[in-house]
Amino acid sequence: MTLSTAAPSSSIKDMPDPVPSLGDDWNSRHQARRHFLRGSGLSLGSLALQWQLSREQASAAPAGQPASPMPHHAPRAKSVIFLFMAGGPSQLDLFNDKPVLRAHHGQAPPAKALEGKRFAFLKGTETLLASPRTFGRYGACGQEISDLLPFHRRIVDDVCWLNGMHTDVFNHGPAKLFVNTGSPQPGRPSMGSWLTYGLGSEADDLPGFVVLQAGPRGPRAGSSLWSSGFLPTTHQGVPFRNGSEPILNLSSPQGLTRSREVEFIQAVNDLNRRRHAVVGDPEISTRVAAYEMAFRMQSSAPVLMDLSQEPKSVLDLYGATPGIPSFASSCLLARRMVERGVRFVQVYHTNWDHHGGPTENLEVHLPQVCREVDQASAALVQDLKQRGLLDETIVVWGGEFGRTPMGEIRDNTGRDHHIDAYTMWVAGGGFRPGIIHGVSDELGLAVEKQPVHVHDLQATLLHQLGLNHEKLTFRFQGRDFRLTDVHGKVVHEIVS
Repeated sequence: MTLSTAAPSSSIKDMPDPVPSLGDDWNSRHQARRHFLRGSGLSLGSLALQWQLSREQASAAPAGQPASPMPHHAPRAKSVIFLFMAGGPSQLDLFNDKPVLRAHHGQAPPAKALEGKRFAFLKGTETLLASPRTFGRYGACGQEISDLLPFHRRIVDDVCWLNGMHTDVFNHGPAKLFVNTGSPQPGRPSMGSWLTYGLGSEADDLPGFVVLQAGPRGPRAGSSLWSSGFLPTTHQGVPFRNGSEPILNLSSPQGLTRSREVEFIQAVNDLNRRRHAVVGDPEISTRVAAYEMAFRMQSSAPVLMDLSQEPKSVLDLYGATPGIPSFASSCLLARRMVERGVRFVQVYHTNWDHHGGPTENLEVHLPQVCREVDQASAALVQDLKQRGLLDETIVVWGGEFGRTPMGEIRDNTGRDHHIDAYTMWVAGGGFRPGIIHGVSDELGLAVEKQPVHVHDLQATLLHQLGLNHEKLTFRFQGRDFRLTDVHGKVVHEIVS
């Protein structure tokens, strides 16, 4: 069996075997177990016994786990599904109708309103661009939704609407890193890595942190968005592909029997443990965990990915077709994963970068991507709610920033990146449903009240999972790092 280069992101608590530094008690049990295995012959049952005995030692706090007890307080949620609209959805065409912007369409924006603002491509000669979409107010909360997202109308009162989002970074790759890792530079651990580091995973036969992708290409910044950074690599995200082989090189080589595979894993892990006893490198423990997790996933991953097991009513709810890759299939897979104990599922969808031009404009391509995500995004919230899982699962929807009230001067209509006022939504996990938090000004240039910074959202997500963002730290190169860097506050008014 060969393995993917991406180590499964299970908790170190789920390691198949603690390192041989846990004392005489562990050593005696380890010798007894090896004697049993030799006497009975290696089999799937003996491998299961080996793994179960090792789990008994999880409380020994092996290398790479936090020294302080986790969680810090009673959690409201157990898992997160982050629906990431890579490129930056236009809040002005989806969620925020601006009559004043429509009244001043084609005019230059007020010079004073642009003071201190930064844009990626605007040159200062652009004019205000009103949305041509039709808006309505829906639900008891009265959130504005455009005609591009008809299915979102069904979940308006199940969602906490964050219309005052703002961030610091206006270029795609660094901005995506900022949302995912708290820093615009690569090398920091991602949110999913921090969660599995702090809380572990409840999944025995799947990684704790899984990445799914839909759309024409992957997100800018690539695998650094789900990297474990300086945390042990057992916490990095594992990309799952669509199809019969979700993880590359997971299948056994042709002709290798299951019993021979068990023997191979046992031999390799014994060698790795001997080496760990000499050098103490925590990445060796990651390697041992990766082999054991890969062995278990050979059975669990294909079953998980087989959407034909779902009733037709569920497939129709999402708009998913078994065997056909799509955002809808990814959303349904995300629900199946959290049901099985996966801690963090990130679903990336591209491309929302609508500057204008022949392939990225608001007239044709924004409606296209909305059709791809609208139904499935709403279905995920509805499905989780029907199954009683929404209370313990947080669903996040949004991108790295929004789009400007000014149009770009291109052949087709588009908007530039906008970091000062945009919309995201959060559902489940103790977030207050059916509330609108935050308001942008009459042109959509800035947040007028109740702003929420990216670091605030990160702190609040951790809080709902029972983690204090100021205490979830890891010492690296002489200082303590955390997801929110030295910023962020919990937005208590949006959670219960």
